[in-house]
Amino acid sequence: MTENVQNTNHSNDRTDTQSLFDAPPMAEQERMVEAVLFASAEPVTIRDLITRMPHGCNPVEALERLRLRYEGRGVQVLRVGEAWAIRTAPDLSFLMQQERVEARKLSRAAIETLAIVAYHQPVTRAEIEEIRGVSVSRGTIDQLMEMEWIKLGRRKMAPGRPITFIVTPAFLDHFGLESARDLPGLKELRSAGLLENRPPFGAFSANIDRMEEQQDAAQPELFEDNTSS
Repeated sequence: MTENVQNTNHSNDRTDTQSLFDAPPMAEQERMVEAVLFASAEPVTIRDLITRMPHGCNPVEALERLRLRYEGRGVQVLRVGEAWAIRTAPDLSFLMQQERVEARKLSRAAIETLAIVAYHQPVTRAEIEEIRGVSVSRGTIDQLMEMEWIKLGRRKMAPGRPITFIVTPAFLDHFGLESARDLPGLKELRSAGLLENRPPFGAFSANIDRMEEQQDAAQPELFEDNTSS
């Protein structure tokens, strides 16, 4: 009798042990895989799924069932190298594109160069450097041209025929100007606080004062129409 009880107990122990490792239904395993892939920022490997899911699960089969279930949907289960991830369907990727305007702050050198070109066009690089009192780096000119705020003008009738620079329609449009003649005067810039009284670079302050004195008399020459060049 005792022997039968012991055998029964051993039988019950085996049953309890087996029940502890019964795998969840496959539908539940699919849900588990779906939850892990959805919440993970990085693709998930099969090994990762095995360590996360209960003992006895078959993540490979669950993953394949999930992949088939998502076919033709807005998101899909896709293989990424040796891992898997939920990603936007390739044919709908255009919906995820977002255009945004990125503000780029001009350097002080670029602002001064742009101002000189606007108020003295057509102006050569040597003339820009003379007004600023310091040399103008190639990068400053390139930045303004890349922004399409200045462009090459006609060559100056001087020894070496140097190239000149002028402002573009894009510059005028950005600042709401019909033409360069609509640029504010230097006194207006000072009163609005847009032009500092302290010298920004070397001789630039003295040249600003000279520009202010000559602006009214020189304006017809400074802002001649260069659209044909």
